Amino acid sequence: MTDIDWDERYAASERIWSGQPNGALVAETATLTPGTVLDVGCGEGADAVWLAARGWAVTALDVSRVALDRAAGHARDAGADVTWVQAGLTDAELPADGFTLVSAMYPALRRTPDDVAERALLAAVAPGGTLLLVHHADVDTDAAREAGFDPADWVSPADVARLLDEAWVVEVDERRERHVTGGAGAHHTADVVLRARRR
Repeated sequence: MTDIDWDERYAASERIWSGQPNGALVAETATLTPGTVLDVGCGEGADAVWLAARGWAVTALDVSRVALDRAAGHARDAGADVTWVQAGLTDAELPADGFTLVSAMYPALRRTPDDVAERALLAAVAPGGTLLLVHHADVDTDAAREAGFDPADWVSPADVARLLDEAWVVEVDERRERHVTGGAGAHHTADVVLRARRR
């Protein structure tokens, strides 16, 4: 999707997602000490607001201005301090020393022959930091293609995992049941969760 497509999608309804933080994010950050976090594809901001409320210094990226304005409103209502950035991951100007946590929940990152998006995710993680990447499992490829979305065009956890070398420790790489009762994507019942720590 283009930036305009995302703006149109968000503008078409008052809320797209559930409004709750991602369950895998909640589980996988439970033992992490809050630091700096990059929320890739933050959407309406539920994860960013939740992280900020728990002491994380949050930078949240999204290509959609409509989504970011909505997210900023949720943050104001919650009294959460978040830095909102309208940019895609590969276009954003990010600090050279990276983030303690890079969180990418179902990111819409296009695959390229030179793995630009995958490498950008890895480069954003500071030494000693954590990458957390979550995507839907068991996607019905035929149905997705009929809807105009080919999963093969987008970065998956497996694409990122194959680039992890001795500089990384894979702490979680698994299929996990998912229980979401509202919002777009609630019909997905399982995720792939990849958590890796940069040495």
